[in-house]
Amino acid sequence: MSVENSSVIDLISTKDNIVTLTISDHLEWDAENHFELLEAKLNSYIDVLDNQSIYELYPDSVGKELAIRVVFKYKPDKEGEKFLNSISEIFETLPYNFSYYTL
Repeated sequence: MSVENSSVIDLISTKDNIVTLTISDHLEWDAENHFELLEAKLNSYIDVLDNQSIYELYPDSVGKELAIRVVFKYKPDKEGEKFLNSISEIFETLPYNFSYYTL
């Protein structure tokens, strides 16, 4: 399970009435196609939430707040931060929370 496989949800967790789908990103920021892979994975997660298949995959999510989080192995470089800021802006238009952090 990783950012490289957009058809798999890496982790689903629940805390304080929030269901979080987590992306595990182990790639270095200069890795080829990193932005494209991350974008594809994020879009896949958004699709799972938008089409409500999350409720079939994880019935305990019904009635709870939904969120997507990315956990990075490597700290984002300047271009990575720029990319993540644009992603955060997109999420402001969506009914889901978005967050990320580096281990």
